[in-house]
Amino acid sequence: MGILEKYDTERGLDYRNFNGGSIDITEPATGEILGQYNIATDQEVDEIVAATKIAQVDWAANDFSARSKVLLRFARLLEENADTITTWNKRECGSTPLKAGWELQACIDQAYMCAAMCHQSIGEIFPSTIPGRENQYLRVPVGVVGVISPWNFPLVLSLRSVLPALAMGNAVVMKPDLHSSVTGGLLISALMEEAGLPESVCSLVLGGAEIGQAIVEHSDVKMVAFTGSSAVGRQIGEICGRLLKKTALELGGNNAFVVLDDADITAASSCAAWGSFLHQGQICMQSGRHIIHESIADLYIEYLKKRAESLPVGNPHLEDVQVGPLINDKQAERVERLVKESVAMGAVVVCGGKRSGRYFPPTVIKNVTVDMPIFNQEIFGPVAPVVTFKTDSEAVGLVNDSDYGLAAAIHSRDLGRARGIAQQLQVGMIHINDQTVNNEYHVPFGGVKASGSASRFGGPANMEEFTEKRWISSIETPLVYPF
Repeated sequence: MGILEKYDTERGLDYRNFNGGSIDITEPATGEILGQYNIATDQEVDEIVAATKIAQVDWAANDFSARSKVLLRFARLLEENADTITTWNKRECGSTPLKAGWELQACIDQAYMCAAMCHQSIGEIFPSTIPGRENQYLRVPVGVVGVISPWNFPLVLSLRSVLPALAMGNAVVMKPDLHSSVTGGLLISALMEEAGLPESVCSLVLGGAEIGQAIVEHSDVKMVAFTGSSAVGRQIGEICGRLLKKTALELGGNNAFVVLDDADITAASSCAAWGSFLHQGQICMQSGRHIIHESIADLYIEYLKKRAESLPVGNPHLEDVQVGPLINDKQAERVERLVKESVAMGAVVVCGGKRSGRYFPPTVIKNVTVDMPIFNQEIFGPVAPVVTFKTDSEAVGLVNDSDYGLAAAIHSRDLGRARGIAQQLQVGMIHINDQTVNNEYHVPFGGVKASGSASRFGGPANMEEFTEKRWISSIETPLVYPF
């Protein structure tokens, strides 16, 4: 049965390979039940990890070109099944067509990049003070990598770990979020099988937090790659630190969008709208704090308001919209509460601000102060709170006054001035005359402070993250020591 027939969205999904009870697949836009799947039991997690551990040995021993060919076939299958994948992304995750299409293309690009990784050097030769000795410093597979991914960009945030892990000879146990188990798990698993990946090299486990914790704590899972909230990331980091287990943690963000007094406001407001309202603001890199020079703040707010009001809101599966639903009622209620609490403290809603079910319109808020929840908390909704500053040093202080340190953007016609500010910001990624939701997959990606654990995804960083290092020295004639 082909992938298109097996996961036909009109007939729903009934996935019952596990025995831990069933979960409904609910469409955020309508509340419609699209199908069901079963979650795993603890015993099934143990069995799957054991099988994955065995499969990894042969996969790592495979010729590097064989691994590359599987990943190339997977890339082509992503292209061939684009309609099915993007439809599930829209229906299961509330993604707009623009966002779903961008996400898929990003995964295709990564798949081709990771196929090429298999052909790269796996080590270095170091000189020796001992004549005749050779020092090899090699990258070797970690073993079994647990990949725990979120619902907001389920395809790309699963595959950005799965693909390089496989390329470097590891095996993977995937656990997608309950809200995105089809897009972030089932479809990937099925396509890997069609691509010719040997059984159990990329295993799928479905379930909630308890199943995630079982993967994190499992002694045969040698590395955990997690993308999600800072709170959960801290817990995973604590557990893995105690177990001396490798981690790659990419966590939350409350990202600053800085506009200097000499900026191109038309361009800045365009970047701001994209950074704040793409995928309903449900992005760790969302432009969550708009820090604007006081001399241009009123004009900037007017430009951003016009852009916000022009964005159509609706069901992304049925309508040509730019803003879809928030993922569930709880998140919609949380965004509404943050806005109401901030308004009670003196903030003024310029546009938007009131939800209709799970739909929350693009919202611009002014008269914001740093103590308001809409400014100092990660929003994960389509809200742009604006604060003002007078001096560059004040702007730097506002950016750095946050537990998070994922991304920032700076707008200025003076590149030297912007670069000088960028050097002072305590964030992992800074984009000048651009927006914060920025990713190029050949460039290492990651944050600092509460936004990450110094791990990086992408490009050459993948080779370091998903391997361990081994020193092998050799000499033809054995050495003789003084005793």
